Amino acid sequence: MCHHCVVESVKQRMLDRRSLFRGAAGAAAALTTVAATPARAAEAGYHDMTHELHPDFPTYFGAQQLFMDQKFNYAEHKFNLFEIRINEHTGTHMDAPLHFSADGMSVAEIPIDKLIVPLAVIDIREKATASADAQVTPDDIKAYVTANGPLPKGCCVAMNSGWDAHVASAKYRNADDAKVMHFPGFHVEAAKMLIEDGNAVGIAVDTLSLDFGSSPDFATHYEWLPSGRWGLECIANLSALPTKGATLIVGAPKIRGGTGGPARVFAMG
Repeated sequence: MCHHCVVESVKQRMLDRRSLFRGAAGAAAALTTVAATPARAAEAGYHDMTHELHPDFPTYFGAQQLFMDQKFNYAEHKFNLFEIRINEHTGTHMDAPLHFSADGMSVAEIPIDKLIVPLAVIDIREKATASADAQVTPDDIKAYVTANGPLPKGCCVAMNSGWDAHVASAKYRNADDAKVMHFPGFHVEAAKMLIEDGNAVGIAVDTLSLDFGSSPDFATHYEWLPSGRWGLECIANLSALPTKGATLIVGAPKIRGGTGGPARVFAMG
């Protein structure tokens, strides 16, 4: 079918369907207004852990990593369609084992039972306020276990540094004059401790990297991901969750051979 025929067909279908939907639109709109507000969702125990992604979202390397080219627009074609080019590791996103290993699991190969998991939130906001180079250490994990009991089997351990509050400013990257970034992350010894413990299948950070910003060698990435575990970077709204008891749901992209990708992440609890 020719391009012009496709566009005309869509236009006609849109016109035909308007009358069908008009009668139900009022009731549906009212229901959606009640159900879709973030406050209502939070009251119900549902939390969106995902930053809104846009072309100016801050990136690890500093350059733009999302490009949107509008191929069709509603005024002319009666539908909207963008062609998107994106770096896998942009916005709230997953690091698959393949990201830092020669033959680890791709993002498409991670089993779904590893993507719906208990969440353990380690709060280092006080340390992060005192120093942008703060890290989750083995002592932080020990303190969490002492206060909350053992880490749940198959859990994600998340760092709450409060850094998501800076996402709209230059402080999110927090680069100094030498272009070295300063933001919190997981210490490599904490990653080793979690691997030895065996209960965590993933870790999450509210910053641009699993490693702290000034890391010279991605030590935590190289320790954690080749062990067959995943990471989440740029997660949002951890402060809205309890330290234990919530469930994390990771909508990881199912891209064959992908080393990661932007994810829609939710929590219940």
